[in-house]
Amino acid sequence: MIYTLEALQAAITAEPERWQPLVLTNGCFDLLHAGHVRYLQAARQLGQALVIGLNSDSSVQQLKGTSRPIVPDAQRAEVLAALGCVDAVVIFPQRTAATLVETLRPAIYAKGGDYTPATLPEAAIVQAYGGRVELIRVEVPSSTSRIIERIVSLYQPSAPA
Repeated sequence: MIYTLEALQAAITAEPERWQPLVLTNGCFDLLHAGHVRYLQAARQLGQALVIGLNSDSSVQQLKGTSRPIVPDAQRAEVLAALGCVDAVVIFPQRTAATLVETLRPAIYAKGGDYTPATLPEAAIVQAYGGRVELIRVEVPSSTSRIIERIVSLYQPSAPA
């Protein structure tokens, strides 16, 4: 289900047994691929419920450049919310998920194993309130940027001889 941050807070407060321990992850999820799916399935196994913080279109542009995202945030949220391992999606406008982490205070903050606690701005916040940061091993080394580069290279007109 897709929530606003306020509605998600209310749902968690109303039914803590449905949500706790809460696992939070975040990202752009521009073109969903098998690496994303496996990562989200593994994150879901860490707790009772998985919430995805989804970067808004404007925050994706700040992070990835003006040519991104390929898919608008409402559509990215709908696809993620349809996955069986995902309990909630909330779109956020900031460059990092720090506000989401501070607000939701998940028991577990999950990110891909290509990160380290030192490269996660949210890690210090999670650790300060006693939460746990979990880095999930990357099973399928794929990236949206590489997929886009491959598509562009395949469909770029050939230079004249």
